[in-house]
Amino acid sequence: MQQRLDYKLASPEAYKAMRHTQIQVNGSGLEESLLELIKAHASQINGCAWCLDMHTKDARALGETEQRLYLLPVWREAPCYSARERAALAWTEAITRIASTHDVSDAVYEEARRHFDEKALVDLTLAIVAINGWNRMNVAFRTQVGNYVSPHSARR
Repeated sequence: MQQRLDYKLASPEAYKAMRHTQIQVNGSGLEESLLELIKAHASQINGCAWCLDMHTKDARALGETEQRLYLLPVWREAPCYSARERAALAWTEAITRIASTHDVSDAVYEEARRHFDEKALVDLTLAIVAINGWNRMNVAFRTQVGNYVSPHSARR
């Protein structure tokens, strides 16, 4: 598929607004590894190849294993995720699919609250809102996939 437009160039102000949200997420105190898992999983659900490429590369650069990345679509059946990660992944699915479900179940909320205090749950929700926004920008404008290089690679 050919890229429709470069949204960063077409509206620098819109891109800046998205970046500001991402800066807030990045500074929230949530673990980088957890954020990369939820970003990758939301991107899988939304079919965003560009974001999935980016966040799996970032996750690997931060030390994530191939196995956990491969098993992400079936995390419920895979024993390699912590209870906190499972709660975050369930919360990610619920928030990402809210347009079709029109609800986040009490069970999913209560499990998330067992692992995240109020601030962390709001921060996690903002992270999910942000990745869903990035997914929609990249899917809508068909951002070209494959050229992303993780800035985290230089840390290792």
